[in-house]
Amino acid sequence: MTKSNLHAAIMAISLDRAGPTSLQAQLTQALRKLVHERQLQPNDRLPASRLLAAELSVSRITVTSAFDQLVSEGYLQGRRGSGMYVAADLPDLPISTTPPPSNLPPLAKPSPLITFQSAAPDLREFPFTDWARLMEQSWRAPSVDMLNAPSPFGWPDLRQALVAHLRDWRGLKCHAGQIVITSGLTEAIRLILTALPNRAGNILVEDPGHDVLRSAITHAGFHVRARHVDADGLPIDPSSDTDIAAIAVTPSRQFPLGMTMPLSRRMALLQWSRATDGYIIEDDFDGEYRFQGQPLPAMMSLDDRARVIYVGSFSQVLFHGLRLGFVVLPETLVAGARDAINQSRPTASLAAQPALARFIETGGFATHIRRMRRLYAQRQKTLIAAFQHHVPHVLTPEPTQSGLHVIANLAPDAPVKTDIELAQTADRFGVKLRPLSRHYAGPVQRQGAVLGFAAFTDSEIRRGAEKLAKAFPRP
Repeated sequence: MTKSNLHAAIMAISLDRAGPTSLQAQLTQALRKLVHERQLQPNDRLPASRLLAAELSVSRITVTSAFDQLVSEGYLQGRRGSGMYVAADLPDLPISTTPPPSNLPPLAKPSPLITFQSAAPDLREFPFTDWARLMEQSWRAPSVDMLNAPSPFGWPDLRQALVAHLRDWRGLKCHAGQIVITSGLTEAIRLILTALPNRAGNILVEDPGHDVLRSAITHAGFHVRARHVDADGLPIDPSSDTDIAAIAVTPSRQFPLGMTMPLSRRMALLQWSRATDGYIIEDDFDGEYRFQGQPLPAMMSLDDRARVIYVGSFSQVLFHGLRLGFVVLPETLVAGARDAINQSRPTASLAAQPALARFIETGGFATHIRRMRRLYAQRQKTLIAAFQHHVPHVLTPEPTQSGLHVIANLAPDAPVKTDIELAQTADRFGVKLRPLSRHYAGPVQRQGAVLGFAAFTDSEIRRGAEKLAKAFPRP
């Protein structure tokens, strides 16, 4: 390029002093663009930094910093006593450094909770002041163990705190070496199925059930076999269910229907595990929130053959952004789990684990659960009364003894024929109803809605019922 053309190209650079990008970054990008567009050719000499700074009305340090950045990227090279040049050995470069237009939708912001949205605890009632203090205490002067590679099974203090909590609240006798901290159900299922000695066969699950659970099983390379539950939960036949590697159940509170598995059915499952050497995956996603009496003992507490694997969640109990759960393994599976973790590496963040350990140790966790149990019990009563008053012709909620949601059956004379249509109409009126039919893997046996109540105040619940009454006026 001729000297005059090169000078004109560089002096045509325009910098926006009011923009959010620094002048140095703007100059760097402008020079880089001139190289890509071939307006600056290899071996072209750039103006001296003092001259360029004067022409652009910027400080000399702005120009030299831009030059240094482009030297480090390989676009420019300095020659002692001669100045700054475009690199002589530049390969063919794309003409434009501007990314092409994207067909992807813009990044979506998290949606606010909508009335009756399920599986959501009340974040407004969480003791964030105490939580912030515990986080600050944990990280003000962190130990070396917190800064180095963490234990693949999770923070030791948290696992030790869980030993006492599970003993007192779920009747489980285990030690910290059996506990693995996970990022949630998906990681827990992948870890469990990878650790199983039998890497073939089917996994029997409840129907209706958790679609995340079914998806995690499929992605782990196992086949899902869904079976309809009855009034007592998942039925089992020890004599015929012999091609099953494991059974995944929610005995404390069946998801999503909400019934508790009686002792006789639990013992039948344990008998199956003994007869077939199969495993039982006990998913206890919100068992702490039992409104009458103490939480029920875990099925694992009844197991004397080390065939039950217990899966728990902190995200359901505290807040979803925590993204922490845990698995209690039989000792016979610990070595296999360690091998599986070493292959894939853990995904549970360490950041909150020390604070959570202290939250449990100091009694804050138990206090929060007890307080929320009382609050959630009242909110369930409010929901049932509001639906009976406003929309008895649409949905009939069934009271439950625990959990964060209730099931509401579609009324016989409902103005819609399916729960999908029900949810679509409700959505237009600002109410979120989860169709019960979407939880079925096989033929749908019930039409209804999964109604979350835990995250909403009494007044919000009543207003939601009033919106439904407007969406579905009485005939």
